[in-house]
Amino acid sequence: MINIVVNNGIRLVFLVFLQVLVLNNIQLGGYVNPQLYVLFLLWLPFETPKSLTLLLALLLGFCIDIFTGTLGMHTAASVFMAYCRPYILNLISPRDGYELSMRPNVQSLGLIWFLSYASVLILLHHLFLFYVEAFRLSEFFHTLIRAIFSTTFTMLLVVLAQFLTYRQKPLT
Repeated sequence: MINIVVNNGIRLVFLVFLQVLVLNNIQLGGYVNPQLYVLFLLWLPFETPKSLTLLLALLLGFCIDIFTGTLGMHTAASVFMAYCRPYILNLISPRDGYELSMRPNVQSLGLIWFLSYASVLILLHHLFLFYVEAFRLSEFFHTLIRAIFSTTFTMLLVVLAQFLTYRQKPLT
């Protein structure tokens, strides 16, 4: 149990610093802004209580907001994503449900499942974040395109992170 808390704490700090120091400096034509910090919420275990997930999303978004000066936009988007997570998990759950020992990753449930899980949640996060940032309907389609392009690029980074952290099970 302590090992899980320590690993998730290290993951939180690493993703916040990666986002703030590297990824926030990537802006391709104003349309692509990768938000890889959402990977922390995607990788939370299935058995994580909803209240703890919301609290961790609040902490994660607040850390990003502190470093970027965005006045709660990342906090709101992260909490919204954490709120939607259980509903998306129920919507795409396997026929037999989730085992407690499973993790929401490519290795446990396959690439197609993970792509649908992550892409929906990342798209919801990005739509919320970018529409709160724009906060006007005159830029509706520009913001929609920006959210779709950013979601696509973030998904590429998430899948890359999945394969970089892949641990092959030893043969027995």
